[in-house]
Amino acid sequence: MQLVTARLTLNRLQPEDWQIFKAVHEDAATMIWVSEIPDEEDIRQRFTERLAPWQVSSFHMLCMVARLRETGEAIGLFGCNPEWEPYRQAEVGYMMLHRFTGQGYGSEALGALCTFLLQAEFHKLKALVVEGNWPSRRILEKNDFVLEGTLRDNYLLNGQWVNDWVLGRLNQQK
Repeated sequence: MQLVTARLTLNRLQPEDWQIFKAVHEDAATMIWVSEIPDEEDIRQRFTERLAPWQVSSFHMLCMVARLRETGEAIGLFGCNPEWEPYRQAEVGYMMLHRFTGQGYGSEALGALCTFLLQAEFHKLKALVVEGNWPSRRILEKNDFVLEGTLRDNYLLNGQWVNDWVLGRLNQQK
C-alpha cells in the first residue's frame, strides 16, 4: 500500500522503520502535545503492535510512514484507528518530526490519507487535538475537518487535565 503526493510518499509501517518511529516518539517538541516521552520498551511495544497487517475492516491502527519523494527521508507518521462495524468511522492522527513542521507536509500527507479512507467508503473521519495545538488544528481544517466541539478535561497530559477539540469530516463522495 502506497499513497503518493506531489512531494511525499506514504507507505505502511515496516520493521525497517524502527528508527523513524522511535525518533518521532522521542521528539520533545512533537511529544509536548501527545504525552510524556515514553521509554524505549514502550515505544518498541507500540511499534510492534502497529506492524500488524491492515485492511479497511481491521480493528487496529493503520500506521504509515511519510517520506520526502526527492530524498526518501522519513518525516513522520500518519494513520488511523478504524471503527468499521457498525459505524464506518476512523479517527485519524499524525506525528511529525518537529524540523519538518510548518512546511505544508502535514496537510499534504493527511490529504492523501483522507482521500484513501473516503474512497474506502468510510462515512466519517474524526480527530482529537489538544486544545491550543493550533498547527495541528490548521492541518485538519485545511483538509475539510470542522470543529464539532470541545471535550473538557478529556486527557491527562504531563500531569494536567487538558481539553480536546473534536474535529470531523463527512464523506461527501456518496
